[in-house]
Amino acid sequence: MIPLRDDIPSRTFPFVNYSMIAICAVVFFMQLATPENAPSLVERYGMIPARVRNPNQSITIRSVELRQTVRGPQQVVVERPAAPSGVPPVWTLLTCVFLHGGWMHILGNLWFLHIFGDNVEDRMGHVGYLIFYLASGVAASAVHLLSDPTSTVPTIGASGAIAGVMGSYLFLYPHARVLAIIPIIIIMQIIVLPAPIFLGIWFLIQLLQSSQAGATGVAWWAHIGGFVAGALVALILKQIHYLRPPVEDRRLTVGGRRTAWQRDRQRTPWS
Repeated sequence: MIPLRDDIPSRTFPFVNYSMIAICAVVFFMQLATPENAPSLVERYGMIPARVRNPNQSITIRSVELRQTVRGPQQVVVERPAAPSGVPPVWTLLTCVFLHGGWMHILGNLWFLHIFGDNVEDRMGHVGYLIFYLASGVAASAVHLLSDPTSTVPTIGASGAIAGVMGSYLFLYPHARVLAIIPIIIIMQIIVLPAPIFLGIWFLIQLLQSSQAGATGVAWWAHIGGFVAGALVALILKQIHYLRPPVEDRRLTVGGRRTAWQRDRQRTPWS
């Protein structure tokens, strides 16, 4: 599922959200600019659960490489010591949020952050959102650490922090709608979905995939942990009336046509 836009306007410019996007982009281009140092960067600032649990433990990295052998090119498993941590290992629960493993990884993450983050920042305020975003990333990393504490594989990516943003969005904007690309059988359809349905399907996918976390190479439990943490924070902030009041949503259309339930709800047009 790919969200294209939502129907919630922002009252303020999302400085923090765009700053997080920019920082991730800059760090990613640093990884691309020095490909020979990229693995070291990931090992130094990515979160390695075994290293966080025991900072003095020697970490061995296993990778599959294509080597020329007497039988021709073959894939072989190579073991080598991991680069030393660039910060105290516990800090990698945060630094790993700004690293990414490839174009699809970063583009997908930053697009979701662009769609949902501005509205959450609008409700929380700039400083509150900054603290919330970073805390969501740390919470997601911590859940992954608890789910696989002996792993020596570096964990990187903003997915957990962004999952926190999405979990918060679910409860801050329960009546929002999302224009999204959804695969129906084998055909991609562009449809308008209530945000709770879109986010609920996304969360269900994470739960279903979590049983295969080790096989897929994706930190599914980080996504789950971030989403739940974000949802809990939103519920607490609503209870203590910390948040700014929500804004009126805009009209979402598909091909210029509104759905029946949209026609029943008069909204201000897209700006």
